[in-house]
Amino acid sequence: MKIMLDHTALSINQLRDNRWLFTLLGVLCALVAGWLIGSWGVMGALMTVGVPVGLLLMVGILVEPKLGLLVYLNLSFLIGFTRFLTVDIAVGTGLDGILVLTLLSTFLNGKRMNWKRLRQPAFWILIVWLSFTILEYFNPEHPHPSSWFYHARSFSLSWFLIAIVVSVNPITKNDIKVLCALWLVWSFFAALWGFKQQYIGLEQAELRWLAAGAEKQHILWGQLRSFSFYSDAGQFGSEMAGITLLCLILFFETNSWLYRAVYICLAVIAFWGFAVSGTRGALFVILAGFPTYLALKRNLLHIFRALMVAGPLLALLLFTHIGDSVYQIWRIRSALHPTEDASFIVRLENQQKLRNFLKDKPFGAGIGTSSGAGQRFSPNYFAAQIPTDSWYVQIWIETGVVGLTIYLLMLLGFILIGTFKVWQLKDPWVSTMMIALLAEFVGICVVSYTNPILGQFPTSTILFINSFLFTTCDRWDTKTK
Repeated sequence: MKIMLDHTALSINQLRDNRWLFTLLGVLCALVAGWLIGSWGVMGALMTVGVPVGLLLMVGILVEPKLGLLVYLNLSFLIGFTRFLTVDIAVGTGLDGILVLTLLSTFLNGKRMNWKRLRQPAFWILIVWLSFTILEYFNPEHPHPSSWFYHARSFSLSWFLIAIVVSVNPITKNDIKVLCALWLVWSFFAALWGFKQQYIGLEQAELRWLAAGAEKQHILWGQLRSFSFYSDAGQFGSEMAGITLLCLILFFETNSWLYRAVYICLAVIAFWGFAVSGTRGALFVILAGFPTYLALKRNLLHIFRALMVAGPLLALLLFTHIGDSVYQIWRIRSALHPTEDASFIVRLENQQKLRNFLKDKPFGAGIGTSSGAGQRFSPNYFAAQIPTDSWYVQIWIETGVVGLTIYLLMLLGFILIGTFKVWQLKDPWVSTMMIALLAEFVGICVVSYTNPILGQFPTSTILFINSFLFTTCDRWDTKTK
């Protein structure tokens, strides 16, 4: 004990002797912070706070890779707030860096990982798609090969890295609860921000964003399509529809009246968030996802109850004009009559132009040639000038009919593997959660025909994580062990 006390006293004396060093470091830090704030204003203040926090997060991620996954998920939602910044920041590149750091941490903590899970069929299917997208770099039709990286990330690279992290890490049921809770909390705040835009007004940064070109898609007939802090109204509406579906499933599956009250309130809030987005196609997240849930349950009583509720609601939308005086209800109803919509006809005309353009390009025009990177690197190229309006049309343009076929087969493979795994589950909680995640996955896959959301943050992050939760869900089925 005496030795320990002497050692402690010695350490304190050493700190006292080196007070000048700590004082000097403190003064230097203060001077640097003052210079940053004086030179860069708000950005300097953010850097003053952000750099130390970033260093701590880096250390934390290297120690625990699951922390990296949580940080990546949260920042995927925060990326929408970049429209409030007055300077351009490569936030997407920063997210890539966090994902790579999380993968590095996974390797550094390799002894705790279950590498055998990479032998799962879903991972091999993803490798096929990844290999194809890598080969697309050498597509001779590509006018600007360096733009490949900008779209390859959302096509396959990020999905591949997330697949490794999610598959091999010792993720627990509590971790899944945390991931879903974060998803619901962010979605709740997104809905509130959408209501604020719709009923109170927009911030100056949002008005500037609309004036820069987004106004054409987000103000129709004098009505604002709320976009919250997502990339656009299309993604916001689809995400809100997905959360509506998720909460409805959890409402039907839980026995707690308290949780039922929470889920039904969240479902109503999210549904109206979908309504104020004016995204008609997002309705198909629910129209595709809820029948998927019923099919996965394989319960005739559930199916009968759902038909008793959904049948009259669909009939009301299809065959009446009740509520048409409310703009949001009219927009939702119009999704069920696409042939009467001028924008849908324009989409078909654009797809016919693309069909003529791609008839002699089975491997497409090259990854990074359509909207986004294409408009930046090769704006005069035909593929960059045609609006995609659909995730699958974008895949078709950039990878051709061969790539689109491989991609659709991959999605179908994930759904079939997930269905098989879910039907084998014995644990009620795991079964409920995986059915909900799989049904939402199907809904987003369907709505991606009308909106290019499957490759946008945060939808892509959520879908990439969920796909390797439900395709490896048997690892949490504790009742079979």
